[in-house]
Amino acid sequence: MSYQAPDRSRLPRHSVIIGGKLAQGAGPALAHIYPATGQVTGEIRLAAASDVDAAVAAARAAAPAWRALTGDKRRDLLLKLASLIEQDSQLLALLSTIENGSTIATTTYLGWDGAQKFRYFAGWADKIQGRTIATWGGPAHDYIAYEPYGVVGAIIPWNGPLFATTMVVAPALAAGNCIVVKSPDIAPYSVLRLGELFIEAGFPDGVFNVITGGADIGAAMVAHPGIDKIQFVGSGPTAKKVLRSAAETLKPCGLELGGKSAVIIFEDADLADAAKRGLSGAIAANGQGCVNGTRLLVQRPIYEQYLATLSAIAARIPVGDPLARTSILGPVISQAALERILGIVGKAVGEDGARLIAGGERLGGEKADGFFLPITIVADVGSDTAISQHEVFGPVLAVMPFDTGDEAITLANGTEYGLGGYIHTQNLHRAHTVAAALDAGMIHVNGSGEAMTPCAPFGGMKQSGYGRLGGEAGLHEFLRIKNVWMNLSKPAGAP
Repeated sequence: MSYQAPDRSRLPRHSVIIGGKLAQGAGPALAHIYPATGQVTGEIRLAAASDVDAAVAAARAAAPAWRALTGDKRRDLLLKLASLIEQDSQLLALLSTIENGSTIATTTYLGWDGAQKFRYFAGWADKIQGRTIATWGGPAHDYIAYEPYGVVGAIIPWNGPLFATTMVVAPALAAGNCIVVKSPDIAPYSVLRLGELFIEAGFPDGVFNVITGGADIGAAMVAHPGIDKIQFVGSGPTAKKVLRSAAETLKPCGLELGGKSAVIIFEDADLADAAKRGLSGAIAANGQGCVNGTRLLVQRPIYEQYLATLSAIAARIPVGDPLARTSILGPVISQAALERILGIVGKAVGEDGARLIAGGERLGGEKADGFFLPITIVADVGSDTAISQHEVFGPVLAVMPFDTGDEAITLANGTEYGLGGYIHTQNLHRAHTVAAALDAGMIHVNGSGEAMTPCAPFGGMKQSGYGRLGGEAGLHEFLRIKNVWMNLSKPAGAP
């Protein structure tokens, strides 16, 4: 099979969108590498500190009018944008595949998903309302108003730029904030195209701004006094740097971070379904998803049978050209990522006594120039080993047995993360009991990701961050509370 070359003519020719204008960043050029071939698609002119200043200035200039715009008008603009995103879904899918190697079979979904997020939060834009508080100690009228922060800075990761951007931006705009988004330097294209659609939809200049850059640009955004809140989606170590910097200006932050989500398969589970869904942790975003279920805890009576079923299905998963609609699994993001992943697997098998069930080697032949790994299944892993405790961020599943429900809960909670949890059982009482006991922000019972919809809150516990995106909680993430107390006592001498 010959690989399709990315259509470079469809790539954005700009790297920043500031105040409604398409331009090149003032920083250095960075070559973008297509993960499927290891070849350069083009150069991206990154943003500089001056671009951060310009984007923040544009957002601050637009903020008063955007905040004052009535909810019905914000709603209508968001609905118009949603329609444009849906109409543009084919190009958005292509750009998403080119930028990070996600298969076109999965990126085709992103346009529809983004449109749904903007439609959902458009419905909230004209329904933001306060409430009256009962008071005591004298006659008074006390009420709460919910107001936007002003300018929100969104720092977006490379593994799902369009998905993460729409998840943050839709509620932030509906709440009345203006936005500065940092598009990831190694995967910039889909967010830049989204910025073009904002212009086509007729959003006022400066409401939505994009700057493409690396860690230095993210740091400049966090430290900038003109940004009122930071929403960071990324890794825990970087989030700690964000918080240290934000502390200088007491800037509030929302954090959506990594995970090491457990998939608990009880002996009464539908084995075939649990195996198919268990593989999703290695397939979604080519295994590079924060909420992916990558630790599979299997009750001992079905342990070997489950491993056999899992590996048999994995062997049939097509790995290849991410632009081919028949491919289910594509490459990881880079050569460095590939080497890191293989190092983790090698240590688990070579030093920690784990058993390699499938995969474990870089794919060669026509895939040799890309960064391809097959689905890799490592069994009999110890609960305290690196492959069990830390994110691999690749198509790798770590499997271990358990005997009792209490043991499964202890194992599932036995990491620093708390983003997702997955339970496979036909016992309703067990499902509720285990779900209640898991320290994770999102639980699926006999599922594998269906709850990540615009209407449901998404976020983590422990080292997986705090705050919520999605649902009413996601809207309030971008609103702050003002309390107004009015004295109704009669002044002395009043009639």
